[in-house]
Amino acid sequence: MSVEELYRDVILDHYRKPRHPGEIENADAKVEGVNPSCGDELLLTLRWDDDTVADAAISGSGCSISQASASMMTDKIIGMTADEVRELVGRFKAMMTITDGDPGIDPDRPGAALGDIEALQGVRKFPVRIKCADLAWTALEEVLTQHSAA
Repeated sequence: MSVEELYRDVILDHYRKPRHPGEIENADAKVEGVNPSCGDELLLTLRWDDDTVADAAISGSGCSISQASASMMTDKIIGMTADEVRELVGRFKAMMTITDGDPGIDPDRPGAALGDIEALQGVRKFPVRIKCADLAWTALEEVLTQHSAA
């Protein structure tokens, strides 16, 4: 199995069986995201325990890339501090903006491993789809802004 096939399988798995679906009652943060270019819609709800993500959930509709990205994101951030989430968002955004000729994620660099999220690297080949992958992460940035202001 090629790396591209493996990545495709990971994306389809998260799309078909999203992690943390639904909405958190009494959430500390609730952010809606829309990608008007393809119609993806997302609602991210999150609950904090002091400065740590206690729970996160996603709902909405959209393409496999947007939904899988949101699933991967919520799965990864639960249990992280706000600073760790900020760092993760930065690593995701950097991965999605790497230019041609760059090998992408260096798994040997400390802290570089993104787990399933690395499957989204292939989206860079299709610039119009980057917004799909980025939708949940943009919503998460808004959550972090709200948390910092609280």
